Amino acid sequence: MKKLLLISLSALLLPACSDRNQFEQAVLKQIQLEKASENAAKDYKISPERMAKCVVDTVSNNMPGIFALDPNRLMAYRNYTKWLTLSSSKDPKKTIEELNTDFGSPKEFAEARANYSESQMDCLSALIGESEDEAKAEK
Repeated sequence: MKKLLLISLSALLLPACSDRNQFEQAVLKQIQLEKASENAAKDYKISPERMAKCVVDTVSNNMPGIFALDPNRLMAYRNYTKWLTLSSSKDPKKTIEELNTDFGSPKEFAEARANYSESQMDCLSALIGESEDEAKAEK
């Protein structure tokens, strides 16, 4: 009985981890493409991986859904990933229309983009602050 429960739970967790990991990979790729993040990485020794993890965690705090396995949260991960990989879409205009629908409305899609941008700025600020604190502690 315990094995069956463990297998069932594993089957539920796997898609959730997959969606979050795909989102984190899309965020990492986006960060690696941005010049501001590249400069911060050089100046403050912030790795793109650390920045991506922070952004994913911060964005997740403001996503729909209450917990990691919430279907709304899983859908939000997929939608954010779809948005961040828009440049690889064969028909970006159609994809944007789909995202407007997937997020619920153009307003909610705009709020999701704002959530992502604010999360990036919050993380950059926090990680720079940590980097400066570490530098002071070393002196």
